[in-house]
Amino acid sequence: MSEGLKIKYGVIFNHKKVARIMKKYNLKPEYMRRIRPNVSAKIFKENVRPDLVKRHFKTKALNQIWCTDITYLTLGNKRAYLSTIIDLYDRHVVAYQISKFNDISLVTNTLNKAFEKEKNVYGLIIHSDQGFQYTSSEYKVICASNGISISMSRKGTPLDDSPIESWHAILKKETLYNNDIISLEHYIQLVKEWIAFYNSTRLKNRNFD
Repeated sequence: MSEGLKIKYGVIFNHKKVARIMKKYNLKPEYMRRIRPNVSAKIFKENVRPDLVKRHFKTKALNQIWCTDITYLTLGNKRAYLSTIIDLYDRHVVAYQISKFNDISLVTNTLNKAFEKEKNVYGLIIHSDQGFQYTSSEYKVICASNGISISMSRKGTPLDDSPIESWHAILKKETLYNNDIISLEHYIQLVKEWIAFYNSTRLKNRNFD
């Protein structure tokens, strides 16, 4: 009906006139969908944890504070993802996982590897950024079930994660930039060998303030 709008009583109105009247009295049509709150943003905010470490990166014993993060392993147009957990007592690698997918399983698998090696983790703090993996319900449940407190850096503040950021930078400097790498698989193998060397040999020669 191009010339007007017919309502159920058989009265015809021009649709522009109806719009003007509704605007005048601030009326909204019933069929308009109400704006729902952003549920995902709300869940994310609820799962963010405060920074319990506050850049105090010194610990007196093992298994007091772990620091974790994900970094890219990129070669050409190919990419893999490295998830690492280090202990702030001596910076040794507690566990790591390499995957072609940057997802929640990458982080939870790294945690499960850590728990296989370290049994006495109750009361430990694990520190990370606010990445979606670390704000996920899966991550939250795994940590809680093992008596671990979650700590997160402030948004946009990489210095809050400086130990793991520095560790990943060293790894890339001594693997990616010091070798003639022919493929992503070759790069991943070098990373695995370097981590084994770091934990078994190099770590003993490193002093941490």
